[in-house]
Amino acid sequence: MSNYPHPIIAREGWPFVVLTLATAAGVTYFSALASIPFWIIAVFVLQFFRDPARVIPQNPSAVLSPADGRIVVVAKAHDPYANRDALKISVFMNVFNVHSNRSPVDGKIERVQYFPGRFVNADLDKASLENERNALTIRTGNGETVTCVQVAGLIARRILCYVHADEELKRGQRYGFIRFGSRVDVYLPLSARPKVTVGDKVSATETVLAEF
Repeated sequence: MSNYPHPIIAREGWPFVVLTLATAAGVTYFSALASIPFWIIAVFVLQFFRDPARVIPQNPSAVLSPADGRIVVVAKAHDPYANRDALKISVFMNVFNVHSNRSPVDGKIERVQYFPGRFVNADLDKASLENERNALTIRTGNGETVTCVQVAGLIARRILCYVHADEELKRGQRYGFIRFGSRVDVYLPLSARPKVTVGDKVSATETVLAEF
């Protein structure tokens, strides 16, 4: 799948943008004062679904952040999707972050696994295994395995994934979207060298999470 075209606002957001702007404009016609809350909602929707272009680092050994947000985990953990011990790096996305998800590496998708689940706060560690989630297992050109997991959050109710097994991904390629607060977990080989720490703010594609 190639990068989908989008005019700054993610395609997933256009129905919400049109609805909220039309509602705000309609209420304004009858009462400018009463329309203020509706314009606030419309502005929130616009900022939530923004999807700016990103500059892709040229370092071939870099693992890029798949999402905007804040680092909440950098630790050794079991990768249940590839059944291995791994370095886990988790990015928590609040409702003010860009919610497009992008591939952290170049590689071929070996598996896509979807799991229904709960909707507890994505900032909690248990969200990784209890919440609704969608996992991509990617094999890079140098034979490394990278697992990238979209995890639904407290108010997220829709994980969108546009790629399938056996497709090739490029670093920085948009492959999915999570609506309204969520988390993305990345599992890497234990030999990977982390470049971020807990609490760091990261930007999808532009921030290097680790190097092989």
